[in-house]
Amino acid sequence: MTTTATRYDRRMYAIMNRRDMQALGRTAGRRRTLVAVHAALTAASIALWLGSVHLAPLWMPVALLALVLPWCVAMGAINATTRGLLELRGHMLDERQLVERDRVRSVAHRITLGLLFAAAAGTGLAMWLADVRFDGSLLFPALFALLVTHWMLPAWVACLRVQDDLPDEDFEPVGN
Repeated sequence: MTTTATRYDRRMYAIMNRRDMQALGRTAGRRRTLVAVHAALTAASIALWLGSVHLAPLWMPVALLALVLPWCVAMGAINATTRGLLELRGHMLDERQLVERDRVRSVAHRITLGLLFAAAAGTGLAMWLADVRFDGSLLFPALFALLVTHWMLPAWVACLRVQDDLPDEDFEPVGN
């Protein structure tokens, strides 16, 4: 079992650290674009899945299937940009990466907490001030969207926190 796990870990490490994929997220602008595209694909997937469950038109599941490949490619690019920070097992990461993974999870947790607080406060204020009554039809879609956001947010935060690579050619020693 250990040799299989070790082979798997090495294979995943090699996949997550391919230089040709890391070019997709080399600059901050590219990483922001990558996260925005992935977030848009995720939001569209959520809307199509919820629509196919509740509204049941035949074109929605087909459109959802069409989004699977671009979503997977974008997720792979995020994982390559972060060099597998959230996908690799802890023993495959060095101390700096372990600290960064904890920091990313902490930031994502705080963002999710803020979203949950805003949703609860907005709902409470709407009920209290405007006498709005919510039925259960919006509860499942809202909770599902929050669940997916909670799931994806660490990857998005990790991708946005990656530092730009230093250019190899422009390096000059200081003090000479």
